[in-house]
Amino acid sequence: MTLDRPLVLGAVAYDPKIVTIWEGFKVYLDRRGLATDYVLFSNYEAQVEAHLAGRIDLAWNSPLAWVRARRMAAADGRKVWPLIMRDVDRSMRSRIMIRASDPAIDLDGLRGRRVGVGAIDSPQATLIPLLHLRDAGINPVVDIEVVLHDVFAGKHGDHGTAERLALRALASGEVDAACVLAGTELDDDVVKPGALRVLAETGEFDHCNFTVTPETPGPEVERFGELLLAMSYDDPEAQVLCDLEGLRSWEPGRTEGYDLLERAVDEAGFYDAEGRIKASGYRY
Repeated sequence: MTLDRPLVLGAVAYDPKIVTIWEGFKVYLDRRGLATDYVLFSNYEAQVEAHLAGRIDLAWNSPLAWVRARRMAAADGRKVWPLIMRDVDRSMRSRIMIRASDPAIDLDGLRGRRVGVGAIDSPQATLIPLLHLRDAGINPVVDIEVVLHDVFAGKHGDHGTAERLALRALASGEVDAACVLAGTELDDDVVKPGALRVLAETGEFDHCNFTVTPETPGPEVERFGELLLAMSYDDPEAQVLCDLEGLRSWEPGRTEGYDLLERAVDEAGFYDAEGRIKASGYRY
């Protein structure tokens, strides 16, 4: 070890369970010889800025936060990379749902209708689905009415609340379609089974990762990655933490899974090429 202090992790407090999660990881890692601490942020924008300023060592970033960190670092002549991610963060898809009784057979059937999305900063429920519509020749500004469910801004849709609101609006007839992360429609006990169906599915994209910078302390970060990759779901102590984080295993980070979101960010004008926030009305 080269640090004379704990390795500091950053995470966004999108749910009260976050304290339980990172307290658990702190104890788990300490028992294996790696001292850590954590800092909780109320939003990802502040976390990215603190990370690049060196106030934390690693950041548990949403995919949108990863995009901003990469762009801000590149503008400063630096490079960040995803050290590690959960198995469930790889190869996700989003879906555009409609009511089962709706006669629409493709995305053209949404023209002139109301499409419910998640929060303004949700990759999976807003940015990527709207890109999918654009790629299909549907202009979200002109051809449909986008209905935002803009709650808990700054948390990049991690909470899932906005997606469930969009699903419930669809089920009640307030909107004609809802954009959600694949599988969310199965988790909402308010929506009756069989009431909705999938109209379209997006391409694959990756989700959260532990982001590191060139200045991150090398030996400690390497050990951090080793310990997480070595976690076994068969170990009762590890299993509790895995269940809290919704994973079965940790996997090495990769960059290619963010190409779709990079393009969605550009099409929506959410960040510019240097990571400056450009989204109109975005408050966090």
